[in-house]
Amino acid sequence: MSLLGFGVQVTTGISIIFLLNMILAFVVIFFERKHPSSTWAWIMVLLLIPVVGFILYLLFSQNLSKRKLFKLRKEEEEVTTRMKEHQLKNINEGKIQFKDPSMSQYKDMIRMNLLEENAVLSQDNHIEIFKEGEGKFKELIECIKNAKDHIHIMYYIFRRDELGMRIVNALIEKAREGVEVRFIYDAIGSKFVKRKSFKDLQEAGGKVELFFPSSIPIINPKVNYRNHRKIVVIDGEIGFVGGFNVGNEYLGLDKKLGYWRDTHLKIKGGGVGGLQSRFILDWRFASHEPMDDLHRYFPMKTCDGQAGIQIVSSGPDSQKEQIKYGYIKMINEAKKNVYIQTPYFIPDESMLEALKIAALSGIDVKIMIPNKPDHIFVYWASYSYVGDLLDAGAEVYLYEKGFLHAKTCVIDGKVASVGTANLDNRSFRLNFEVNAFIYDRKTAKELEDIFMEDLKECRKITKEEYKNRSSLIKFKESISRLIGPLL
Repeated sequence: MSLLGFGVQVTTGISIIFLLNMILAFVVIFFERKHPSSTWAWIMVLLLIPVVGFILYLLFSQNLSKRKLFKLRKEEEEVTTRMKEHQLKNINEGKIQFKDPSMSQYKDMIRMNLLEENAVLSQDNHIEIFKEGEGKFKELIECIKNAKDHIHIMYYIFRRDELGMRIVNALIEKAREGVEVRFIYDAIGSKFVKRKSFKDLQEAGGKVELFFPSSIPIINPKVNYRNHRKIVVIDGEIGFVGGFNVGNEYLGLDKKLGYWRDTHLKIKGGGVGGLQSRFILDWRFASHEPMDDLHRYFPMKTCDGQAGIQIVSSGPDSQKEQIKYGYIKMINEAKKNVYIQTPYFIPDESMLEALKIAALSGIDVKIMIPNKPDHIFVYWASYSYVGDLLDAGAEVYLYEKGFLHAKTCVIDGKVASVGTANLDNRSFRLNFEVNAFIYDRKTAKELEDIFMEDLKECRKITKEEYKNRSSLIKFKESISRLIGPLL
């Protein structure tokens, strides 16, 4: 082949690649209907790194919002619709009775969660808060050991280390006793854990499923969509939800991250039914098991608790960002203060504007993020938003005792949200998440007190410090913020 012919082939190849990227960029803009920030980020990736960008797009940018992944059966949908419509009717007609009358001011928020996510309000809940791993996992294992009928357990990250084996061994023991054990773990979060790792649990009678497993080796086409939920339901009466995954690092044993500060809830009462429903939907999708005779998983027992709870889920299969809506509604409802803890702070424009408006209105807005990063680009992207908040009058704190992984929001010492969703685009748009929205002054005050205690381990970022940060830091922020919609 002549040099001229080779040159023509190279030129033709480059032209084809450029044309394919143009076509794909056109698809992103006109057909995918992505969020504008994500659209521009993908267009830049496609144009700046053509071949690699094309591969990355195929891997990371599937659109699940057009698919209904989780489906209620006809009879379940009828029951859910009746409960939803009954509660909506009472709210609309002002007939809903609140155990704490002061919570009536949040009926619009309750209505929104009910409409968007069928999140029925229960008001008989008892809540226990855990902020350290040792106490949370000790209680979890004790509850597993006391299970009588079934154990449903789902974690994004589950490691087969010392802590993981303590839990697995407890599950094996219960499975051998005849207790139903169902276990889901995420294919990306637990990518180094193979199915055969749970052979011992399966041989004992437990059922184990992987969420979004890859149908091809090495590469998972659904790598961008992760089941980030952490749910445990025992006998339909006890539920756990929050930020803790399972691994030794969550006990503070990671030398790099050190002390692990997180928030997790143990719930007794009607709120457990919301967690149970979420688990069953995820289990059906992962296992294709029909799970009949659902009455046994929803025992009609009342609790003497006083806390109101709505369990709200969100995920990439939905057009709505239900948990984000809940956060924004909370911020807009605040009259005195908004206290937020999150390990990853990459808000979209709507969330950022809500926080800025609250701060400019005189609301005491405090945001706490970690000073020790576990994902460096996310850390610098989070830091890039600090200036916007400081200019509006909000306060931002860096937690320095260890790694802050708590996902909490508290307003006015009355309403709180605790769950698995971070305050970032990934949690709001790409991950499958679940949060408990809590209407209870006792629980909210306890979470507020924990926040204030954590402030003692924080360093406040001042306007002067942020203004005088180095050019290198500004460069890291700019690059990280640019790719923020993809993180």
